[in-house]
Formats: sequence, structure tokens, C-alpha cells
Amino acid sequence: MHGNTSYIEFSREQWAQLQQAPCELTERELMELQGLNESLSMREVTDVYLPLTRLLNLYVEASQQLHRNVSTFLENRTKKVPYIIGIAGSVAVGKSTTARLLQKLLARFESHPRVDLVTTDGFLYPNRILEERQIMNKKGFPESYDTKNLIDFISAIKSGEKAVAPVYSHLEYDILPGDGQVIDRPDILIVEGINVLQVSPSHQIFVSDFFDFSIYVDACEQNIERWYIERFFMLQKTAFQNSNSYFHRYVNLSKEDTLQLAQRIWREINAKNLRENILPTRSRAQSILYKGENHNITKISLRKL
Repeated sequence: MHGNTSYIEFSREQWAQLQQAPCELTERELMELQGLNESLSMREVTDVYLPLTRLLNLYVEASQQLHRNVSTFLENRTKKVPYIIGIAGSVAVGKSTTARLLQKLLARFESHPRVDLVTTDGFLYPNRILEERQIMNKKGFPESYDTKNLIDFISAIKSGEKAVAPVYSHLEYDILPGDGQVIDRPDILIVEGINVLQVSPSHQIFVSDFFDFSIYVDACEQNIERWYIERFFMLQKTAFQNSNSYFHRYVNLSKEDTLQLAQRIWREINAKNLRENILPTRSRAQSILYKGENHNITKISLRKL
């Protein structure tokens, strides 16, 4: 631990010493949680995610106790509201795996067994609107999201109300009309997305205003690009084979053409979005998980209280 910043830094070894409890996940559960081109080991869970979930458990229980005290003081005039955790980071960095794993581990605590997970992909504008506005090539950029709808949704959740999140299909690469994920006052809500820590001069309220804790999953751009390209090749052999897939047109490309396409998409869209919009939000997170070249967490930063 070192540095005169607002963060305390832990090496993986230092962090792992904070929690000695055994991991209760099975190998099968781990396999179900990991992303397409990620290898999630039991050691990773024990060293990194068990201490993180125990820390989050302390935060959640402290928040619950504070609510009970305030509710008593105000003669039970306040509703219990979910504890909201935001998870940000680049495309292909492994945010979804981190979110799913935290959901699974946090739900094992008796004090907060109901843990829901929402991704902000559902708050992208439908493709027809992106096409009308001529920003299909900016999908994932701040302007491609229905930010008002997202803020209304999370505001309702933080008011102790039930709310419905739109659902996005990665297969069809579009919002599923008429479909929705009902979030009904869970103990914890995890909100995962590349844009969750972004601020905009056009809005007075930001999504992150409603977060109780935020995490940024980080890695060097060279590694993220490699992971993106690896995943693109794997999807070409799996999901793209489905005739309903938006990317079905690419299934018969040669290896060289597929590589060039993936590199172009990364360079023109994802890398640009990472540098301009996502990476600048890293310092707004309360915790930063730094990944090495094999998706393993090598260092953890935690904002000082």
C-alpha cells in the first residue's frame, strides 16, 4: 500500500490476506459465470472476490443499520431502499463476469439474499432511432443511450419503488420491444455498463448519483483489444452462426478478413469510446480492479473513507 492519492492500493497478495474464508462456489457454477474468452479460477475468487464481497457486505450492513436507526428516529416514515452497486469499464474487459460473480457471492449473505443485476445495454436507443440519428457507428457512446429513461429507472429503484428495465439482445443487437426485467425492491441492485460513471453537461443528475458503491474494471488498452478480437473470433464460430444474429453476415469471412473487421470495429468505435468517454470516469469509482494479460486481477485500489 502506497501513494499520496485518495486511494489505498493493495497488491493481489495483500488483498488476499484480508479474507481467509473458503469459497463455497462449485467449479460448475464458476464455469456458468465466466465470460466467453475468460478463464475464471477458484483461486481468483478466493484471492480477489471473497475479500471484495466481504467488504461490500460491511458497507451494505452498515447502510441497513443506518436505515433502521433513521427510520426509528423518523417514526417509520422512510421506505427501505436497495443498496446500489455500479460496475464500469471498457467493452470486453470482463465487467459482466465481475457483475455476475458479485451477484452470486453477495446473495449468500443472510442480511441481503436478494441481489438483482441490470445492464445498461437495455437503455440503448433502439436501432431504428440510432439509424434515424445516423449514430449506429456510435453505439455505446453517451449519445446512444436513453439517459433520461435510465435515470428515471434508477431513481424509482432508489425511491423504494418497483421498476422495469428494458431488455437488450446481443444476438439481435437491438432492444427487445415489449420485453422488460422487473426489479422489485431487492436488497442489492448491481448496475453494470460502460457508461454508468459518465457525467454530462446536458444533465443535472447523473446515474452514479444513485450509487452507494462503484467499481471500475481496468486493464491496459492493448490487452482489452486482444480480448475483444479473441471474443469476436469465438462469436463468429458460435452466436454469429444463428441466422437471427445481427452479425450472421460475417460467418463466412476468411480469418484475415475477420481479423481486419474486428480490428476496424475496435479502432473506430470501442477504442475511441474508451479513450474519450469511459477511461476518464475511472477516477470516479470507489474501487478499481486492475487486470493483467490473462484477465487475472493484479492490483486493487480502494478510495479512502
